[in-house]
Amino acid sequence: MSQIQHYEEKAPKLDNWVMLFFLALVWGSSYILIKKGLEVFAPVQVATLRICISALAFLPLFISRFKNIKREQLKYLLIVGFAGSGIPAFCFAFAQTEISSSIAGVLSSLTPLFTLVLGILFFKRPTIWLKILGVIIGLGGAIFLIIFGKSAGIEGNLWYGLLVVFGCLMYATSVNTVGSYLQDLDSKTISAVSFFMIGIPGFLYMGFSGIPQVLTNVEGAWTALGYITLLALFGTVLASVLFFKLVQDTSPIFASMVSYLIPLIALVWGQIDGESITLFHFAGMVLILIGVYISRK
Repeated sequence: MSQIQHYEEKAPKLDNWVMLFFLALVWGSSYILIKKGLEVFAPVQVATLRICISALAFLPLFISRFKNIKREQLKYLLIVGFAGSGIPAFCFAFAQTEISSSIAGVLSSLTPLFTLVLGILFFKRPTIWLKILGVIIGLGGAIFLIIFGKSAGIEGNLWYGLLVVFGCLMYATSVNTVGSYLQDLDSKTISAVSFFMIGIPGFLYMGFSGIPQVLTNVEGAWTALGYITLLALFGTVLASVLFFKLVQDTSPIFASMVSYLIPLIALVWGQIDGESITLFHFAGMVLILIGVYISRK
């Protein structure tokens, strides 16, 4: 079994910060693209299309890079594929049938907190109690948003926000796996192999998914497919390559700091699309981000 690779935390450079802000813009825009896809397709179909389009885009890289993979690395790449893309794709699609894209974006800022917790519990990161306090405050912000959002007039079943929370937990698992076990692979190889592997069951399901019938019979289906294609090519393919490179060039915790900015982008898109943005959005977000800030100290 592969041993945990104790990476050295590197001080971020200017290009690392530029990459961080670009990722925030791309991922912060993902939630509105999911929302547009859900106007025509069912959640399972949105997630399946996202996974399959991403896998097809990675196919040329997969063919050229798979020979570089060691046998013991395959299980970690499979974890990265399912935790970093497969499972969250379904979590966010189902969650956004009941919650707004802005709420999903705000809750996604839990990712660095879960990255820290999983790092301590399973990846031999040192325990620092100030960081644990940050986690508690951040989770308190998420609970605040889910429980009291209704009283602020936020529509939908906010308990579906727990699906976003679970998706963030999966993202954190993927980040820690890359940082601890796959440091000797470049980001393109990690992305291509891990995402193509999870694309295989997606292709098998495609024939039973009803997607061809939707494209043939439902008005606006091709436009919705265009939104999902943008989501896959930018929010999954390009962003995953850049994100894994950022993890390797800095650290899992720094890379997950992209979640500081994602909620702001998601809130802007939600406002543009006519979603109700209340003080409860900002109160929950502020608590989460305070928790993230304290956990970084």
